[in-house]
Amino acid sequence: METARCRAFLAAAETGSFSRAAEVLRYTPSGVNQLVSALEKEVGFSLFSRSTKGVALTANGQLLLPVIREILHQEDRLFELSAQMNGLLIGTVTIAAYSSIATHWLPAVIRAFQQDYPHVEIKLMEGIWQEVSQWLEERTADIGFFSYQDNMPFEWIPLAEDPMVALLPRSHPLAEASCYPLENCGRDSFIMPALGCDDDVEALFARSHVRPNIRYTTMESFSVMSMVEQGLGVSVMNKLITEKRVCDVAMIPIDPPASITLGAAFHSRTDASPAAKMFLKYAVRMLTRTES
Repeated sequence: METARCRAFLAAAETGSFSRAAEVLRYTPSGVNQLVSALEKEVGFSLFSRSTKGVALTANGQLLLPVIREILHQEDRLFELSAQMNGLLIGTVTIAAYSSIATHWLPAVIRAFQQDYPHVEIKLMEGIWQEVSQWLEERTADIGFFSYQDNMPFEWIPLAEDPMVALLPRSHPLAEASCYPLENCGRDSFIMPALGCDDDVEALFARSHVRPNIRYTTMESFSVMSMVEQGLGVSVMNKLITEKRVCDVAMIPIDPPASITLGAAFHSRTDASPAAKMFLKYAVRMLTRTES
C-alpha cells in the first residue's frame, strides 16, 4: 500500500474536502482524487461519499481511518529514527492540551525545545478532557497535557497538583470569607464550563456527593468568569485557569479542599517518536513542581 495514497486519504478525511487536502499536501485537487481513487481500488470499496459540499467518510472509511493513521505513524517513526541515527532530530510533535496549560505552561517549553531542535515541527491543539483523550486515542496527538482521571488508559507522568477554587461575585455573602463550602453549589446558581460536562468539576462533585444547581453552561472558562462577574452565579475551577484573567470576582479556596493532578499522557515510551520523547523530557524537566 503506497503511503502517498494513505496521506491523501487522511488529509481528505481530516479536512472534508479534496481541495483543502490538496492545499495541505501541496498537490492538485485532481491529484488527491486520483490517489484516493487508487486506494479505493486497492482495498476494493469506497472510502468517501462525494458531494458538491465536499467528501465524508463511508462506514468502511471510518473503520480504516485508525489503521491508516497507524501506518503513517510508523512510517514517520522510521524516518525520524533514521534521522536520529544520523545525528539530526526531525519530525513533528502534535500536542493536545487544556487551554490553561497551552496558555501558561507550554509556550516556554516549546521555545526551549525549538531553540535546540529547530527542525522539529510543533502542532498544538486545545480542548477539554474528552477531546484531549480522544485525540490521544485516535493518535491524532502524540502527547496530551491534562488532568488525571481514574482508569486513565494511557501512560501517565504527573507534573503538578493544582488546587480547585471557587469563583464568586463580589456581591456574594461569602465573597470575603476564608473558604466556600462546596455543598453551597447545590443552592447557589452554578455556572458549569465545558458545556456542562467538565470532568474535573464533575469528579469533584461526585466525590463530595454534591448535586450542583446548574443554571448556566458554557464552553470557555473565561466566559464563566465574566458571567460570575455579572452576578449570574458561582463556579468552581482549577487555579491555573484563572491566571492572568482580568475579571473582578472573588476567588477563594473551597471546603473541603481539593486539587487536580495535571500531567502528561501518551500511548507508550517505546512507541513514541524520538522527537516526541525529547519534547516530553523538556516538559517534565520544566513543568514538574510541587505546587501550582
